[in-house]
Amino acid sequence: MATQEDDEDYINPPEMILPDEEDEGKSLTMLGDGAVTQQHCIRSIESTVVIRQLPSEGISFQLWPAATTLVMLLENHRRYPNKNLLTDLSTSGGNDDRKLKILELGSGTGLVGISAAVMFGANVTVTDLPQVVPNLQFNVEANADVVARKGGTVNVAPLRGGEDDDVKVIGREFDIVLASDVVYHAHLFEPLIETLRFLLNGCEKMAFIMAHSRRWKKESVFFKKANKFFDVETIHTEPPKEGSRLGSSCLCLPWEKAKMLKGV
Repeated sequence: MATQEDDEDYINPPEMILPDEEDEGKSLTMLGDGAVTQQHCIRSIESTVVIRQLPSEGISFQLWPAATTLVMLLENHRRYPNKNLLTDLSTSGGNDDRKLKILELGSGTGLVGISAAVMFGANVTVTDLPQVVPNLQFNVEANADVVARKGGTVNVAPLRGGEDDDVKVIGREFDIVLASDVVYHAHLFEPLIETLRFLLNGCEKMAFIMAHSRRWKKESVFFKKANKFFDVETIHTEPPKEGSRLGSSCLCLPWEKAKMLKGV
């Protein structure tokens, strides 16, 4: 009998969504059309981000656990900037008066990118596959007022993994690249690495920060591949919550090793 680790096609959407819907700081509203709206309180700036999920449309339209882990990490940096490994990254532009420029890959519902724009007053570009973009745009527009009040902006763009032309359209002028739960299936490994090479090659001060829910041993293949081009550093870990087998990690992939590779 095949196990979950042996079955590469196994994805259980209910396990990807936040299991503890009653957590403090989050509230759910069920809508008549099957949509779910979830409010996320960002206490460090006394603001709320509202996210619409469309469970019937598939896993790309739902909120996954690692996204909230990454938002928590960003908010911790917002509260304690001198005690967090993100400090060097958030000043990577070298000019404290310039707004941070952030790119999010595989944004899904957009929680991470929208929250980053609100927390840091940053200029953020959120991206995902073309079919996911309409709901992503909906969530960006739903939070436009709070983003503007905090001095940020959020733009939406389609981006397919491994497609250099998509990267050329959005550009490479970013300080930080963010992502969460983007390597849950083996067929995503190579396209993501190619996209990161397109983005980070030659950009000495850009870094990629990824939140990842540990599911199967096969995911180690991605990190072995990434280590050929990047210095991979774990900057945060979160153990599985009670009743769940999924824990989360946040990893930083600066483009240090790749600069030393011949032919890159």
